[in-house]
Amino acid sequence: MKRDVIIALDFESGEKALAFLDQFPQGEKPYVKIGMELFYAQGPDIVRQVKGRGHKVFLDLKLHDIPNTVKKAMKVLSALDVDMVNLHAAGTADMMRAALEGLVRPDGSRPILLAVTQLTSTSQERMEKELLIQRPIAQVVASYARLAQSAGLDGVVCSPLEAALVKESCGADFLTVTPGIRFAGAQADDQKRIMTPALAREGGSDFIVVGRPITQAPDPVVAYRRCVREFLGQ
Repeated sequence: MKRDVIIALDFESGEKALAFLDQFPQGEKPYVKIGMELFYAQGPDIVRQVKGRGHKVFLDLKLHDIPNTVKKAMKVLSALDVDMVNLHAAGTADMMRAALEGLVRPDGSRPILLAVTQLTSTSQERMEKELLIQRPIAQVVASYARLAQSAGLDGVVCSPLEAALVKESCGADFLTVTPGIRFAGAQADDQKRIMTPALAREGGSDFIVVGRPITQAPDPVVAYRRCVREFLGQ
């Protein structure tokens, strides 16, 4: 699958999200992520509007519930014609398999399904003290990735620092989608495990998810194109 940059549309309203997309020339349709903030503010209609403009959509809601509930929820989300969805690997293999079943559309197609391993805001210290997981974070990520692969998922969301490890554990075709991307010299904000676009490419990321470095840039289109150049090595 072709590598790509996904812009995180982390806006509190559909009006702001669409105004942001209006800055791009008509023929330039970046892959975008719609997360909890925007989806909960605007509901399914914002997905339909963005898809109607010709953008691919990663719907980032990180489902985590009992298998039957997740299966039914995924059926609803799949009907929105999204291209990528996710859930928490910590929900167990049964939940992941149920989600996969729910995603399959009547024509046999389905979105890409990813499992979140550990959030990029989670440090080793917090994982041990608050989540009571007493293993190295890289080992936990690799284990969750193998569990997701065994359940039939397409890949994982992980830190770019762990993408190479996931590839080693699960093979080159198992997708790695990595947030926590910052340009060289930029602030980390609330992210703990970060990497530049170029290093993420070298580390094995298939998709990078980039929010504030693009959306809060003086010229978001220029920042997006820079990110694409650095990530794709153009």
